[in-house]
Amino acid sequence: MNIMLEPWHWFVLGIVLILLELFLATFAILWFGIAAIMLSLLYWLSPWMSTATQILTWAIFSILNTILWFKFIKPFTKRRNQNPSNIQDILGQTGTVIQIFPNESHSAKVRFTIPLLGTEEWLSECDQALHVGDRIEVTGIQDKRLLVKLHNAY
Repeated sequence: MNIMLEPWHWFVLGIVLILLELFLATFAILWFGIAAIMLSLLYWLSPWMSTATQILTWAIFSILNTILWFKFIKPFTKRRNQNPSNIQDILGQTGTVIQIFPNESHSAKVRFTIPLLGTEEWLSECDQALHVGDRIEVTGIQDKRLLVKLHNAY
């Protein structure tokens, strides 16, 4: 039995895989769908391709698309709102002073819009006097307190 695939078969397969990706959100099926659409265009330009060549080409396109995604595109899509998960990730993060301790003008409780190491509020130490509402920037961590400096928005 000889199966003949036409360019529109690959195009429809690509569309179906991309639509399936919308429902499953695995972000893996997408690259197979794009590869099928790429193959449909290639096969339309060169209709002499055998079924085995088409399947092999689709596999190669799928692998190349996946490698392209993980090696070159995904690193640039790292979102800013991801939770920092290690100490190096929290350096440079900015937050707002929400509470000053009466006897310690250089110590404050600060809040971050993005949780740092799993929590939004931290005790902090600064070389300068802090006031409620001040913007701060993390410069380090010592024991269970963040070391901060006043953040210049300019």
